[in-house]
Amino acid sequence: MIKQQLLNRIADKSAVIGIVGLGYVGLPLMLRFAEVGYKVIGFDIDQSKVDALMAGRSYIEHIPGEAIAQSLGRGFEATSDFSRAPEADALILCVPTPLNKYREPDLSFVLNTIDSLVPFLREGHLVSLESTTYPGTTDEELKPRIESRGLTVGDNAFLVFSPEREDPGNPDFTTRTIPKVCGGVTTACQEIGVALYSAVIDQVVPVSSTRAAEMTKLLENIHRAVNIGLVNEMKIVADRMGIDIHEVIRAAATKPFGFVPYYPGPGLGGHCIPIDPFYLTWKAREYGVNTRFIELAGEVNSTMPDYVVSKIASALNERKKAINGSRILVLGIAYKKNVDDMRESPSVILMEKLRDLGAEVSYSDPHVPVFPKMREHRFDLSSVPVTPETLKTYDCVLLATDHDKFDYAQLKAHAPLIVDSRGKYLEPADHIVKA
Repeated sequence: MIKQQLLNRIADKSAVIGIVGLGYVGLPLMLRFAEVGYKVIGFDIDQSKVDALMAGRSYIEHIPGEAIAQSLGRGFEATSDFSRAPEADALILCVPTPLNKYREPDLSFVLNTIDSLVPFLREGHLVSLESTTYPGTTDEELKPRIESRGLTVGDNAFLVFSPEREDPGNPDFTTRTIPKVCGGVTTACQEIGVALYSAVIDQVVPVSSTRAAEMTKLLENIHRAVNIGLVNEMKIVADRMGIDIHEVIRAAATKPFGFVPYYPGPGLGGHCIPIDPFYLTWKAREYGVNTRFIELAGEVNSTMPDYVVSKIASALNERKKAINGSRILVLGIAYKKNVDDMRESPSVILMEKLRDLGAEVSYSDPHVPVFPKMREHRFDLSSVPVTPETLKTYDCVLLATDHDKFDYAQLKAHAPLIVDSRGKYLEPADHIVKA
């Protein structure tokens, strides 16, 4: 029986694991499967990533090269050759699901990936999609493509959705310790998916279907987006009333029940929270449902960069300066503290808005030494050193991402004007403006 053969291979670790997409999600997953003794083949269309990995080099800051080298020693291989897919028993898809310019789901990476794999699918393959998407994607898009190969999902091929839950830079949670949700197209698919992930994850959470698993991931991130939208709106109200919202949040967080602290910022960043709500709002229209609450939070969060720019303009104006012609240093361009991940970073939006208004923009980020090539954003810049001397040459320093590596006492002592969008400075000062 094909199902039992695959379960046996997973159990005795003779199964070969194929991971498609070797980025912030796929690479940690590869390390974990290799760590427990599985042979892993990593697939990526970016040959430079393949070459780096095969040379034992990492291109993600929080993943050391030593870990890659250890995996190579355990038999890991990286390749851009999808014709090697039959060598794997499980194919785990970890590719991006961004939005297009109309803020609609862009499934091109997922569909191009599965279309590239279809010619090489065989009996006994398990396909697992980890990319965040709208409910129904696995059933509606992947299942027909797999079955076009002459396979029957649930009988001689298996399909699950198990959303990624990586939190880059979080020292408290690893791939192993973050519980893993898994939903299968059939009960046989579910059984194999749970067996696979249970081999490397401490707790696997089965749900009744791929749609339930897809919705679970969206709820997790929409929950954050809506609450961040609420606290961003509260920040604006509090500011007009002369109240420090961060002081209010700290006080409210002393309540031991019924309150979870969320913190305002210059906008939403990362590959999940700014994007995932739109996957659900788009799909909900098919069912005649208007997701007004979710969309309102999206509107509030998307206006935060404009709010920060208005605070910069006001602060400079009080000092008889305009944004046009001012030298502005943006501190931190990663989307959150202590990582090198630039995806959907609000800092980049802020830099563009300031540049468009005529500012001379520089940045400093200890995690991003050179501004990377991005699909939609272009800056020919490198991170500048932060010293007492350089700080004095800027008209304004915008604290956009509060990395721990910044010397906040030095900033306060030497920057003529600081616009703090992260609530880092608790004590008021004449040259520090909360945004």
